[in-house]
Amino acid sequence: MRALNDTSHVLTLNGDHYSLEVYVDPFNKRLRVDDYAGNILKVIQKAETLSEEKKAEKLIFKARREDFTKLLKSCFQLEAVIDRYFLGSDAYVFAKYFTNERKRSDNWIKEDQIVQNVTSLDRQIQQVTPPKEYVLQKAGETDAMELAELYKAVFEVYPTPLDNPEYIKKTMRDGTVYYCFRFHGNIVSAASAEVQTFYKNAELADCATHKEHRKHGLMKILLQRLEEELKSNGIFHVYTIARALSFGMNAAFHQLGYTYRGRLINNCYIFDKLEDMNVWCKNLSIS
Repeated sequence: MRALNDTSHVLTLNGDHYSLEVYVDPFNKRLRVDDYAGNILKVIQKAETLSEEKKAEKLIFKARREDFTKLLKSCFQLEAVIDRYFLGSDAYVFAKYFTNERKRSDNWIKEDQIVQNVTSLDRQIQQVTPPKEYVLQKAGETDAMELAELYKAVFEVYPTPLDNPEYIKKTMRDGTVYYCFRFHGNIVSAASAEVQTFYKNAELADCATHKEHRKHGLMKILLQRLEEELKSNGIFHVYTIARALSFGMNAAFHQLGYTYRGRLINNCYIFDKLEDMNVWCKNLSIS
């Protein structure tokens, strides 16, 4: 598994009349503004300057509604919306590209067709009970090594270093929740929820199942269990990003009641190349 190196980091920058929190992601050649305050034009200027310094090909910006037109005027393009991300207010995911190649998506029409086909599916989920050999459990730090082995086996390339058990332990300490299925004692499927405690939202991510165990509907069960845990902790607004070329994962989220909210162009490396990613959102308080 080729994963994000340890040079990825979060910067908190404070200037004259502004502040911003930026995720610097050298492996995926991108920067992402996750939060900001103050003078939005100065925030944009600082983020663009930092992108140039870091030689980023893409700058992602999670913006508030009131800053929508300012991002457009600054030549950003809207790619997706994350419902109720900021304590009940939507986040508008804008992007600016610094190379033509990074902005070009050769699979866009095919990905549109996948969304159309997926959203035409019946949302009635048949409750499937996997064979008794499959045991569902919440994962802890003692399971980090096995989780890392699962992710290493499933993904040749992944945008975060999930093949490193220490990284997984760190995410757990930071509030990420993992659930998994064991088969004859071994972890064969897992998924996580990265919780933003302050803004009361969570991202479902890191979905992986060994190929020989994919016929039992394990992932849908894991996602539903994560949703139950989030609701019990007062987290009702969830979102996820799925490979735009994956009919199966997009169909799974649609059938679980998620709504398509846009597509992130050449967002990150996964498997063997940069891929477009679809954004799906769900309000757990009405599901």
